[in-house]
Amino acid sequence: MSPASKKLFNIIILGVSFMFIFTAFQTCGNIAQTVITNLNNTDFHGSGYTSMSIIYGVFSASNLVSPSVVAIVGPQFSMVVSGIFYSLYIAVFIQPATWAFYTASVFIGIAAAVLWTAQGNCLTVNSDENTIGRNSGVFWALLQSSLFFGNLYIYFAWQGKTHISESDRRTVFIALTVISLVGTVLFFLIRKREDTKAPGEEDSTNEILGDSPSAENKMTRAVAAFKKSIKLSFTKEIMLLSVTTAYTGLELTFFSGVYGTCIGAVNRFGSEEKSLIGLSGIFIGVGEILGGGLFGLLSKNNRFGRNPVVMLGMVVHFIAFYLIFFNMPNDAPIAPMRGTDDVAYMIPSKEVAIFCSFLLGLGDSCFNTQLLSILGFLYSEDSAPAFAIFKFVQSICAAVAYFYSNYFLLQWQLLIMVVVGFFGTITFFTVEWEAAAALAARGSDYSSI
Repeated sequence: MSPASKKLFNIIILGVSFMFIFTAFQTCGNIAQTVITNLNNTDFHGSGYTSMSIIYGVFSASNLVSPSVVAIVGPQFSMVVSGIFYSLYIAVFIQPATWAFYTASVFIGIAAAVLWTAQGNCLTVNSDENTIGRNSGVFWALLQSSLFFGNLYIYFAWQGKTHISESDRRTVFIALTVISLVGTVLFFLIRKREDTKAPGEEDSTNEILGDSPSAENKMTRAVAAFKKSIKLSFTKEIMLLSVTTAYTGLELTFFSGVYGTCIGAVNRFGSEEKSLIGLSGIFIGVGEILGGGLFGLLSKNNRFGRNPVVMLGMVVHFIAFYLIFFNMPNDAPIAPMRGTDDVAYMIPSKEVAIFCSFLLGLGDSCFNTQLLSILGFLYSEDSAPAFAIFKFVQSICAAVAYFYSNYFLLQWQLLIMVVVGFFGTITFFTVEWEAAAALAARGSDYSSI
């Protein structure tokens, strides 16, 4: 197998592993608040929104040290251990206890920072200037396939249910725990750096996660990784991209947790309201996979760079927000267990709700594939610190969004995303134009990025 084929193999295994883990985790996040609402008349008194706020809050703080952790233990082992913690979090729902729920939320926040830092490094090490766009799209499409399978089960298993029984809950979460463990085991198939290196290719002096025996001692690399993260945080490009990244954190919270809760709370959807949560997740996945696959395949022939894709994402999301504003009752995100009988500006339509799910997924893939691509392109020598900063900003904004989701009506949540999304698109354009100018100065073809 050629070095190029080995690198593509690594990208595919990386994507498939994440697909299994996030089939479990994203399905868990999508139904968590609904399941918890059915538990809150027992001894369990947790909140899905609060748990997610803890996860993303710890996640954001942990990104400050995750490059150092990955430098010490290595990217492959980092992903394996992180995957185990994801499985433990999901397993908590089999027999929920409030203390275990919130404790697991803290640990998965730490694990997530390490997992995504290692992922960013693995993606960049196995890509180059000409393949980073394709590989970002392939990884994203495989990752977001996770939205299909768990949600498809939820749709059929919960058809016609207005209350989630203990048996229903245990069956779902035992299956999700096993699926997550399968994805964790698959990380062992990823070939290490020296196995994918072309003959004569040297390790980058700046690649802090290299596996070469001649690399600096691990503690020195860990300190170097931390210093590099701090230094990169204050560069112009990172600060501009942070606005775009902040938007992805806000809309991640909305489509992965809040919107499913809104659908499940609308009593006018009748006996289908709970199963529609699963169908919504499926159509978010359709949008994500379509976007990731399309932009990955077209990246080699795109003469106009990343800006048109990001512009498409903004337009698609703004259409979705407009339709959701008209279709969903304002109190849907914070409705009690009995749901809401309120009406917005139209009679709630299941078809419009599911169409908006598709638009949310498509728009999310536009932003995330292009952010992964531009970070891998700009920081090919400093991938781990760059991706750690990306996840730091994204996760802290997601934590803030999960926190205010406990209190804000739907209209205010949509307004916040519109404002941040508008400015995030402008700042992305600025960085992309500068990247194109730098590439032209080097005499490279802009379409290669």
